[in-house]
Amino acid sequence: MTVRQGPRKPRKPRHGGVFCCLSVRGHLWTSSDIWGALGGTCSCPRLRCPQTKLTATEVRNAKPRSKTYRLFDGEGMYLEVTPRGGTYWRLKYRFGGKEKRLALGAYPAVSLAKARKKKAEARELLHGGIDPAVDRAAQASEDQADADTFERIAREWFEKNEPRWVPSHSSKIIRRLEANVLPWIGREQINTLTAAAVLATLRRIDSRGRVETAHRTMQNCSQIFRYAVATGRAERDPTQDLRGALPPTKQSHFASVREPKEFAALLRAIDGFTGTFTVKTALQLAPLVFVRPGELRGARWAEIDLDTAEWRIPAERMNKRDPHVVPLSEQAIAILRELEPLTGRGELVFPGVRDRKKSISEN
Repeated sequence: MTVRQGPRKPRKPRHGGVFCCLSVRGHLWTSSDIWGALGGTCSCPRLRCPQTKLTATEVRNAKPRSKTYRLFDGEGMYLEVTPRGGTYWRLKYRFGGKEKRLALGAYPAVSLAKARKKKAEARELLHGGIDPAVDRAAQASEDQADADTFERIAREWFEKNEPRWVPSHSSKIIRRLEANVLPWIGREQINTLTAAAVLATLRRIDSRGRVETAHRTMQNCSQIFRYAVATGRAERDPTQDLRGALPPTKQSHFASVREPKEFAALLRAIDGFTGTFTVKTALQLAPLVFVRPGELRGARWAEIDLDTAEWRIPAERMNKRDPHVVPLSEQAIAILRELEPLTGRGELVFPGVRDRKKSISEN
């Protein structure tokens, strides 16, 4: 409500026959303050009558002035235009005997039609005895609570990191979370989760004999908690209190040759292999290329260029983002050229005996 101090004489009524300004006990009240009570048609040249509806053109043409001014649309709603060019929808209303204002959004993000719709919703709440400002605050609190659940933040963390992971790695992480974590603590507020609650979830995995999976899951949970801390939605990472709470994983090493004499014996054993020619060739090639057994068994002729002496393993077979280039020695090229007449017409370099579309067995 706009109040001007100092006694002034009441102004004469203008064309509509209703006072545009009214002096009460020494204070001058503008028509924007009293028009709702008086009603009628106003022709005041300085003030816009609150009973006159705005048009989209008037809203669009509202320009900044030296001082903040308002364009009224009726029923307490108005457009506030600031000197810096900000245009904001406001709703003035009374609740509990007090005058209040409700922000309806900024123009042009919120159009005139949308602002009127928001005004209608607010007035409907008022008719039901509900303060629109209090209702909005409660709704915002509920939305914030929903946004801060462990599942919501976990999926947000996953979406931000997925682009830098290979598909096989990202699929393992999301399956691990969906199967072992989210059903139990996904709906909990992340800032209220305790180390005990996380440990109870991890022990369900450990009880199935999946100790390594439990450790990997705890590592993923820790990453999610740290992301929540970085984004201001959690105070700390409770998994830091779980060190030693899970049984250690059992270290198992694959058989390996470490001594030169043992390596010589291995090479002699490969040369003396009496199985199929395809398998013997794979064994002979293995110590010359130093790739994993699965990558060797799945080799395709399309990946190998004998003229440039290169074997380009695609990224998807390496679980990486870039292809892996393996240089081929003269011995390796000689072995492959000897094998080419036998399997070169097919896709696989080392096809199986029973099914040429499948590679040789990992055994």
